[in-house]
Amino acid sequence: MPMKTVAVLGGGISGLAAAYYLCKSPQVAKVIVLESSDRFGGWLRTLRRLDGTLFELGPRGVRPAGAVGRNTLNMVEDLGLSAEVLPVSYSHVSSKNRYLYVNGKLHRMPSGISEILRTVPPFSRPLLFSLASEILVKRGKEDDESIYSFVSRRLGKELADIAVDSLCRGVFAGDCRNLSVRSCFPPLFNAEQKRGSLTLGLLLGSGPTPQISAGPLAQRSMKESWAQWSLKRGVEALPESLSDYLQRSGRAQLQKEAAVKHIQPSASGWKVHLEDGVISADHIISALPAKALSCVLPPTCQSLIQQLQDISSVTVAVVNLEYEGSVLPVKGFGHLVPSSEDKGLLGVVYDSVPFPEHNRPSGQTTRLTVMMGGAWFQEEFGAPETVTTEHLLARATESVSCHLGVTSAPGWTHVALHKDCIPQYRLGHFRTVESMRSFIKKKNLSLSLIGSSFDGVSVNDVIFSGRTAVEDLFGGGV
Repeated sequence: MPMKTVAVLGGGISGLAAAYYLCKSPQVAKVIVLESSDRFGGWLRTLRRLDGTLFELGPRGVRPAGAVGRNTLNMVEDLGLSAEVLPVSYSHVSSKNRYLYVNGKLHRMPSGISEILRTVPPFSRPLLFSLASEILVKRGKEDDESIYSFVSRRLGKELADIAVDSLCRGVFAGDCRNLSVRSCFPPLFNAEQKRGSLTLGLLLGSGPTPQISAGPLAQRSMKESWAQWSLKRGVEALPESLSDYLQRSGRAQLQKEAAVKHIQPSASGWKVHLEDGVISADHIISALPAKALSCVLPPTCQSLIQQLQDISSVTVAVVNLEYEGSVLPVKGFGHLVPSSEDKGLLGVVYDSVPFPEHNRPSGQTTRLTVMMGGAWFQEEFGAPETVTTEHLLARATESVSCHLGVTSAPGWTHVALHKDCIPQYRLGHFRTVESMRSFIKKKNLSLSLIGSSFDGVSVNDVIFSGRTAVEDLFGGGV
């Protein structure tokens, strides 16, 4: 049955991706994207300075690996962006060198076989020992577990305290003691379930992966072994190209500053109430954050509203800094900081190393991004409403001088406060999501849930969630 009109709530990257896949389906007559802010792209935001320098305020590089990585590269190619891609290979210094700041010093993370055979500080034994003994650890009995407990049990407390604590701060800005291993790192959970061991699971594979064929760009990424990629005009060029594509498609209508007040079921699907009018839609794909969706649903969806409100998010301060000259004591991607070292400071990315193309065209400069807060924001900085940019900037520059020995002051700075930007998948998150989707099915609501609140927080994950929702809607490929 042809769907006449599909409304997409939220014009971030997942909403735009869903609209893109909808426009590829012959069964859709019209797609309406409703975005409450004055721009599309959500957390993908690039600050472009007049002299040609770029700074990322959100995600700064996308990984090409796996089915979801191939899927994004296929989209990038379809949008005509192949020539814009800036790849970073695994052999690049920023892929090989990733640091941890522990006990007041930078330590390079072991990479490569030779380095897991010997003891590398801050660890007290070779990583190979942990991996070898891991094969003998019994399978967990629970249907979910915190990342911290899972890694301590399988690989030892030291790796959990230092490496995994830092990694979860870098990826989720969250506390690995409260995050679910099943929802945050499905491959690890599945490896234990299917193979009884992470080492065996990762070597032998541990479950079905979506079948996504690799187009020429994705094939190139494998041949050249890319670790990550960006775009010449920054990551925001992706949502910009998507909205251009949608506008040219003739089937999509994009509305900015169109906050949804509430939605109510109607005979044909839904009535979507905006500030200045009502839109009728046969189906809604919601790419809104869980809490935002909970505020617009009708009272008949009380149990769904409750569960959406249970998915919390954290606030992250992102401070971009530019220094004159080459100021880094080491070359690499950046460094992460475990919570035992400094709760407020999550990590520092050395942007100029992976993407020198985004530097000022003339004269040597160093661009850095300092990430702060996350699950510790309130405790370290107080309420997001009361914190000043001066305070955040001072904390960021002080960390750069302390961790990296940079004595000069930055010549240019920018502070962004991203309120509730990364959802936290707590223990049992998978059950909450299953239960929400079964409520929608049982009540026969023409509603799909996509975006970072549900099935993964990475750029690739949320784009893929848009694709999956459209495939589920029309049963089959898009």
